[in-house]
Amino acid sequence: MNLDLTGKQAIVCGASKGIGRAAAEELALLGASVTVLARSEEGLKAVVETLDISKGQTHHYIVADSMDTEDVAAKAVKHIAEHGAVHILVNNGGGPPAGAAIDSSVHDFAAIFTQHMLFAQTMAQAVVPGMIAAKYGRIINVLSTSVKQPVKGLGVSNTIRGAVAQWAKTLANELGGHGITVNNVLPGATDTGRMKEIISGKSKKTGKSEADVKAEEIAAIPAGRFGQPHELGAAIAFLASPAAGYINGINLPVDGGRTGGL
Repeated sequence: MNLDLTGKQAIVCGASKGIGRAAAEELALLGASVTVLARSEEGLKAVVETLDISKGQTHHYIVADSMDTEDVAAKAVKHIAEHGAVHILVNNGGGPPAGAAIDSSVHDFAAIFTQHMLFAQTMAQAVVPGMIAAKYGRIINVLSTSVKQPVKGLGVSNTIRGAVAQWAKTLANELGGHGITVNNVLPGATDTGRMKEIISGKSKKTGKSEADVKAEEIAAIPAGRFGQPHELGAAIAFLASPAAGYINGINLPVDGGRTGGL
């Protein structure tokens, strides 16, 4: 199985912590030169210092805010001009605040649409020309199992994640002939800061202890535990590899079996 990413360049968004950081680590282990992107320069520097360099690769970082798509576009284009074509793009970002869809304002929806959908489009437009020239491209979007089954209490997230999933499938159809694949990884309950926020919010809303809320969450997962970020990172790295070249336009749940449908 060809998992070798030596000579490939990747950009991993939201990579200062959690699933994004894990994806960057796994891609580097396979030989990719990885550029991590997020708002925290301190966090990004810390990640770059830990990435594997055993295959002679070099790693970089871009400080950018996903809400400012013009700035993101300018920085991405500058980075490509300086370091060459990007072969792998991992679109990943923080989850929107919890709340019912009907209680969310138009601004709430618009802000998250910018942060996720418009940001992903901006990044794709920056990297796709180089992918076409190289005849190799992997765009991987980290979404949520809500794409398949809406999560109660995450109205804005359910809506925008679904929009990004449809965008990705459309791109997969448009770009597949150029050797570019576009796929979505759907994390279930994963042991990250985001999961801790969800547990805390449910605890406050229901009056149950955080330990009880956590136990209820785990009870709904056939695997009997939360996922670990590195398990999501491994799925992302596989989809980025040459071995996954005929996998295109899919939603891949990585959720311990929790999603209630195929």
